[in-house]
Order: sequence, then C-alpha cells, then structure tokens
Amino acid sequence: MAKDAKDLLERVREELKSDGGSNRLVPLIASGEASLEALKALAAEEHRIVQSDWRAFLTLAAQSPLPAQREFFATVASGEGLALAKLADFATACGLTPEDVAAYRPLPGCQAYPSYVARLALDGNPQDALLAILANFAEWGGYCATIAAALREHYGFDDAGCAFFDFFAEPAPDLDALSLRALTDVLATGWTPTGAMPAARLLHSYELMFWNTLADL
Repeated sequence: MAKDAKDLLERVREELKSDGGSNRLVPLIASGEASLEALKALAAEEHRIVQSDWRAFLTLAAQSPLPAQREFFATVASGEGLALAKLADFATACGLTPEDVAAYRPLPGCQAYPSYVARLALDGNPQDALLAILANFAEWGGYCATIAAALREHYGFDDAGCAFFDFFAEPAPDLDALSLRALTDVLATGWTPTGAMPAARLLHSYELMFWNTLADL
C-alpha cells in the first residue's frame, strides 16, 4: 500500500506539471534581478500566509480520524510555528520593521493560496486536503533552497536573514515518510482521489499566482 500511495502522489504531481504554468519570481531572485520591493512583499505576504496555514493545518489535524494523518497535519502545523520566528528575521533583512509588516496591504493574488488552504480545512474533508497539499509540497523545498542561496550571493543577506528559507530547504525524510504513511492509511479506508484532483489543481494554480504576482512588482 505504501507503493500505491507513492505512485498516486507521483502521478498527481506529474498531472499538475502537465497543466502548465511556471514560477517567474524564483528565477528572478536566483539571478539577482528581483527588486528589493518584491522581497519585502514576499516577507510581508508570507507573514500572513504562515499564520493562516498554521491555523488551517491545526484544524485539519483535529478533523483527521486516522492517527498518521492527524500526526502529519500536526507536524506541518508545528513547522509553520517554528518558521514564523525565522520569517521575522527575513523581514528585518529586507529592511522592514514589525510596524511595516503590520501596515502592509496584502495582494489578492498572493492571498488566494492561503485562503484556499483555509477553505479546504473548513470543508471538513481532510482526506482530499491531504492529497491536494502533499501534491503541492514538492516544489516548495527546491524554491526555498534556490532563494536562500541567491539571498546570500546577490543580496548580501546573513544566515539569520536566510533562515526561513533554509528551514524549508532542509530535507525532511521523516516528514516524507509520515506523509506516505498518512496517505497509505487514507487509501486503506477505501477513499479515492477523484474528488481531490480539482482541489490539487486549484491549489497549484493559486501557488503559481502567488509567485507571479510578486514577480510583476
């Protein structure tokens, strides 16, 4: 069954890639061409996203009837909490004060993603949410690794300023194993992924919208 879960996840991720679209911001950061204003917006938008996702993942954990599924959502929620403090250092490195972050006016194109994650939590279907979220986790770590390296090379950020991205770029084999165990247990209940595919596609589109909204700044 673990192989079934892995195969399903790989198939869904390939389907999402085939839908097209690309992240235009990360290559700009990687080359040092992204503006400081875009980085500031990234920090302020993520400040709101992390807090929203933290609450959504805790809600999904509470809804999850299966132990591994519940543990997965609780674990990623805990990660959001740890990341929030590191995000403050990134904002500081960008030249933002806490008051600046609080006063920032969030962009609709950036907040569609966390709003949809929150909707998945409110819909009360943690099985569909599990697959949709896992399918969209794949590229995040790679993006963060690229951004962390570029912030050091092109923007002169120190380790504290890059720690938010370093945190998510770090391989997490235990979390990967837990996610497959959770998906395996969900499949064992007879659940099928048909209903989760629209959610996975929307979440993928909203993530690209987030990055590309910032790329246009």
